[in-house]
Amino acid sequence: MERQANVVQPLEAVPVVSRNRLLPLVFLTVIGSGLGAMLLLTVPLRALQIIIAIAMIAVAAFSLLDKNLGQTTLDTPGSRVPEVTGYAGTFVLAIYGGFFSGGYVTMLTAAFVVLFGMTFLQAVGTTKVINVFSSGIATLVFVWRGIVDVKLGIILGVSMFLGALLGSRIALRLSAVWLRLILIGAVLGLAVKLLLPLH
Repeated sequence: MERQANVVQPLEAVPVVSRNRLLPLVFLTVIGSGLGAMLLLTVPLRALQIIIAIAMIAVAAFSLLDKNLGQTTLDTPGSRVPEVTGYAGTFVLAIYGGFFSGGYVTMLTAAFVVLFGMTFLQAVGTTKVINVFSSGIATLVFVWRGIVDVKLGIILGVSMFLGALLGSRIALRLSAVWLRLILIGAVLGLAVKLLLPLH
């Protein structure tokens, strides 16, 4: 049987959240984030930061080379490799998210665009749902360990909630070109920050 070619779906036909992948992504995120939070005191943080920073630079370079990346969504039924790689990347990033979280959502957004062929808007929407579970399971582990300043956490949580509401409304109004530029800038900025020596 002849392999089916990639199908480009128009943006208006694409849901903001990738619902068909959501359940396995949430499952992998919960397991990975819980594992990452449990490993917080046993794994060298600096080595993990360097690995993530290098991966971020690679993603930014790939995004710059492919100007159409994230502009349209690709359906690739003839190959399972990107799907498997995407789920594996989600699990690895979930461990990092539960462990440290710096740049986690940005990196996950880039991974969904590159590995799953999502649009930038779809990747942003999907990672927001995923991050609820990642943050939730990691928070439970940290509260259980008694290392959470609950009062400060509530204040910051409310502030971030209000900021997220504003940010999500802005994201829905931006074009794919602007979302691409913002993502590349954020990825490169976070990569530089992670590579700077810790004080």
